[in-house]
Amino acid sequence: MFKKDPLQIITFQSYGTDSHFYMRGRALEDETIDLEQKGLLGLLINSWKRFETDEIKHTELKLVLPNGRILKTVTDNHGYFKFDEPINDLRAMANSEGWLHFIMSYNDVNIKRHIQNENRFPGELLVPSATADFGVISDIDDTILHTGVVSTLKWKVIINSIFKSAASRIPLEGAATFYHRLHRGVSGENANPIFYVSHSPWNLYRYLEFFLKQNDFPKGPILLRSFKAIFAKKSDDKPQKQIEIINILKSYPTMKFILIGDSGEYDADIYLDVVAQFPKQVLAIYLRTVKHNRKMQRIRQLFENFDVVPVLLVDDSEQAIKHARAHGFVK
Repeated sequence: MFKKDPLQIITFQSYGTDSHFYMRGRALEDETIDLEQKGLLGLLINSWKRFETDEIKHTELKLVLPNGRILKTVTDNHGYFKFDEPINDLRAMANSEGWLHFIMSYNDVNIKRHIQNENRFPGELLVPSATADFGVISDIDDTILHTGVVSTLKWKVIINSIFKSAASRIPLEGAATFYHRLHRGVSGENANPIFYVSHSPWNLYRYLEFFLKQNDFPKGPILLRSFKAIFAKKSDDKPQKQIEIINILKSYPTMKFILIGDSGEYDADIYLDVVAQFPKQVLAIYLRTVKHNRKMQRIRQLFENFDVVPVLLVDDSEQAIKHARAHGFVK
């Protein structure tokens, strides 16, 4: 008889307000994926484990806040769970960077398959500072992490995601420095929130979390989409990335945002639509250029007569820093 894998609770770094606690995650069997794995066979096994998940379905979970308050929820048919609760004075429980720490556990004390016999899984929620100058919403793919999304049939995306470990992925040059400057703002001492959005499925959450941490990007909520939603999407549905961006802007109606993406796919179209809906909340748009003449021509035409907010097609991070400094976004 095979020994069953221990249980785990993966808490997705999310965001809230002083009076709204919103957090998502997933309960799974722990497949012990080595994010620094090397070797073709090991990388293939890791990729299989990410998508062939063993979900813990219809199980009650418990969350304990720093003030001792307890929240409960139940996982769905795919192991996902969500907390969406009105709670006052959350900011008072957060640290100087705005991170509120909590502990999750399986509510059934008789569950014995937890890691190291300790039924405790830490999580974090970002409650942005009331004094933040602005927020940043950034794409991941080909904006800070080269994925090859503009390659024919997306073959580079497949190779990079399956045959490269998170530890071996290289960020676009200077991106982390630019994001830290935006995070610290013009005073150099701010804690402006950074939100990372991607079309990638939640199965890659820990992969992307590891990449951001290893390459010294500012910590921020990572917002992805469920794997099943990729195939269930209807032609007239808004992209999940756009839905996430709109939710962020609605959560912080008095905060302005800088939107960062790339010119390879549809970030420009999404951002134009967001500006049309929230013209007073967008400070600027930065779009990384890609080596694809037809795509770049389309992007330039999109913004040819656009003058609602500043837009910069970014060739390198130094160019973006210079522009941001000139507009009073960074020191």
